[in-house]
Amino acid sequence: MFRVGIGFDFHRLKEGKKLVIGGIYIPDEKGFVAHSDGDIFFHALTDALLGAIGYGDIGELFPDTEDKWKNADSSIFLKEANRIVNTAGYEIVNIDGVIILEKPKIKPYREKIIENTANILKIQKNQIFIKGKTYEKLGELGKGLGAECRVVVLLKRKI
Repeated sequence: MFRVGIGFDFHRLKEGKKLVIGGIYIPDEKGFVAHSDGDIFFHALTDALLGAIGYGDIGELFPDTEDKWKNADSSIFLKEANRIVNTAGYEIVNIDGVIILEKPKIKPYREKIIENTANILKIQKNQIFIKGKTYEKLGELGKGLGAECRVVVLLKRKI
């Protein structure tokens, strides 16, 4: 049996904040405004994993109203979602993500993000792919005011 999950996340960008995507620090003058570290890829991926098995979402498990998640490393959320998926009897077939960010470009960091994600989830790197896209200077995202991520996950029941 296969299950599909879709995840989405968005955060505003602000000067002086840290930019972390896929657990990788990316040097830039702007970073995410968020309760945790704001890692849009890990947040969207966490939601996709949880949604695929009908478990809930990141806001239910790690509410931004709880101080213990303030400035939290989002790999914590991803590890827990992966544990829940495995406990439910499923395993990851593949992950496909789109990171929409005007700048900096994602491609120079893509392999590090994929490798880090694969290590956290204990899967092969070739089970993950991400693409960087822009809004080509259109709208709020195109003006560099925010970034978003969309992720699709395919799971299969463990044999």
